[in-house]
Amino acid sequence: MVLTRKAPDWRWIGLKALAHALALLPLALLVRGVLDNTLGADPVAAITHQTGDWALRLVLLGLAMTPLRRLLGQPWPIRFRRLVGLYAFFYATLHLATYVVLDLGQYWQQILEDIVKRPYITVGFAAWLMLVPLALTSTRGWMRRLGRRWGQLHRLVYAVGALGVLHFLWLVKSDLREPLVYAAVLALLLGLRLWWKLRRPAGQAPMRGA
Repeated sequence: MVLTRKAPDWRWIGLKALAHALALLPLALLVRGVLDNTLGADPVAAITHQTGDWALRLVLLGLAMTPLRRLLGQPWPIRFRRLVGLYAFFYATLHLATYVVLDLGQYWQQILEDIVKRPYITVGFAAWLMLVPLALTSTRGWMRRLGRRWGQLHRLVYAVGALGVLHFLWLVKSDLREPLVYAAVLALLLGLRLWWKLRRPAGQAPMRGA
C-alpha cells in the first residue's frame, strides 16, 4: 500500500504565523521604546504596566475563543486558543520578571513582604501561579494523559481572569475606567458561558473545548 502525505495547509500556516507576529508586536514595540529611550521618565514602570496589560488582554482573548466559536458557528477560533494562552503566560512572566529584577533588584525579602502585605501583588502573583500549570499542560500529550481532569484543571483560567482584573483594579488608584472595561469584558464572557450552561438540556455533554 502506498502512503500519501497530506499536503500542508498553507493558509493555516500563514494565519498562525500572522498570529505569532501580532502577539510579539507589543514586545517589539517595548524593545524599540527602550532602544529609542521613548518610554518616558520611568521606563521600568512603563514596561511593567504594558506587559501586565497585554497579559490580561490575552487571557481575556483566550476566554473569548469558545464564545466566538459558538457565535460564528466555526471551529477555527479554538485552533488559536493554545497560542493565545501561551502568549498570555509569556507576557505575565515578563510582567513578574520586570517587577522582580528591574524594579526590586531581586531583593527577595522585599519581594516576599510585598506578596504578603500588598493585596494587589498577592492576587497578581496568585494569578501567575495558576497560569504555570496551564502552560505546562497545554500540549496534546498532556490532554491525553490527564483525560477529563485536563478540562477541570484548565478551568483555572476563569480564576486567572478574575484575579487579573482584581489586580488591575487594586493597582489603579484614580482612573478606574480601563480596569472596569476589562471587568465588563470578563463578566460578559463568563456570563455567556453560564447562560449556555443553564440552557443546555439535562444530560447533554458540553461542547468540546468549552
